[in-house]
Amino acid sequence: MANLADEYGTDVEIYVKALTATIHADTRTGAPAKLLDLLDQLGLERQEIRTTGPVYTWHIVPEHLGADEQKRLATCAVPALLLAGYEVNCSPDVFVETVYQQAVREIRAGRSSPSAHLTPAAPSSPAPPRHAP
Repeated sequence: MANLADEYGTDVEIYVKALTATIHADTRTGAPAKLLDLLDQLGLERQEIRTTGPVYTWHIVPEHLGADEQKRLATCAVPALLLAGYEVNCSPDVFVETVYQQAVREIRAGRSSPSAHLTPAAPSSPAPPRHAP
């Protein structure tokens, strides 16, 4: 199975899955449970395929949300993931700058959950935007 986080060397790749409207958040193979749990807490839904070998795990934005709300949820996850010390890339077709800036302001003001309780990690910035295949 293709995994963009493995391919690009990031912890999380957020993008619209090709030929669908589904927003995916791929994590590296063997991602720590702490990262997977954080994505769960941020409102993304964990998906798994178990094989006789590896377990493939990824998250999606809930599909029952409208398109704008899906982008909002995915974008709001970015600063919380960065604050936790993860390297994140969010494709431009998902990322909404004004939503991101508001989420950052809320984190700084201590009003955002679950990220409000995280200890700041070393400064990190989003990886340069890429176009998902």
